[in-house]
Amino acid sequence: MSPVTNPVETSPEIHIGLLLFPQLTVLDLIGPYEVLSRLPNAKLDLIWHNLEPVRTEHGLSLTPTATCDQITALDVLCVPGGFGVTPLLNHAPTIEFIRRVGQSARYVTSVCTGALLLGAAGLLHGRRAATHWASMDMLASFGAIPTDERFVHDGPVITGGGVTAGIDFALYLAAQLYGRELAELIQLAIEYNPAPPFDAGHPSRAPSVCLKTARERVAQAQAKRRVEVQKAAGKLVASTQA
Repeated sequence: MSPVTNPVETSPEIHIGLLLFPQLTVLDLIGPYEVLSRLPNAKLDLIWHNLEPVRTEHGLSLTPTATCDQITALDVLCVPGGFGVTPLLNHAPTIEFIRRVGQSARYVTSVCTGALLLGAAGLLHGRRAATHWASMDMLASFGAIPTDERFVHDGPVITGGGVTAGIDFALYLAAQLYGRELAELIQLAIEYNPAPPFDAGHPSRAPSVCLKTARERVAQAQAKRRVEVQKAAGKLVASTQA
C-alpha cells in the first residue's frame, strides 16, 4: 500500500533522524521507521558516525544515510535500543551527538533501551520514562522516573517500552504532529491490529518459568550494562557539577 498522502499540501518538511548503531535491535528502528516514513513531507535519515553498512543485533546490515557530523538539527530524534546500547553508554561522540541534537529537537524519542542513551545524555533527568522491562530500574541512575507503560510522553520526550512498543509510540507521535485522523490512516495502512497467540509479552503476565528463563538469559549482559550505566551516570553528575 502506498504512503498516506498529505491532507494539507502546504505542510512543511519534517526532519526525522533515527540513530543507527552496531548491534541494535532491528524492530526498534524499523517499527518507528515504517510509521514515520508515511508522514507527509517527512525526511528520514539513518544516522551514524560514518556511512558504512552497520551490522545489527542478529546480522542484518543497514546503511546509514547521514553522519552525526552532517546533522545540525532535527525535528524528531529517535534512539532505538538493543545490546549495542551498552558500549555506547560511555562513547563520548555518540552521547554528545544525542545531547547536542536532543536539546533543540521538537521531540526526543526512544524505543526500548535507547532510553538509557537519552539518560546518559542528560535528557531524562526529572522526567517519567519507559524502557524494556529488564532495564527499567536503570533509568533511575540518570535521574529519570521509571514508568512501566507502553510509552510515556513527558515534555518533549517520548520513550517507548521494549521493541514492539516502537510502533505504538510512533503512531502516537504521528497524531501529535498531524492529528489523530492521519495516525489512524497509517495504522490501517500497515494493518497494525495486534492479536498475539500468547499473552506472555510483559513480566506481569508471562508464566513464571518463562520470566525466570528470560532473566537468566540476559543476566550476564545486564550485569555488564549496569556497570556501564553507573559509569555514565557518574560522568553525567560530574559534568553538571563542573
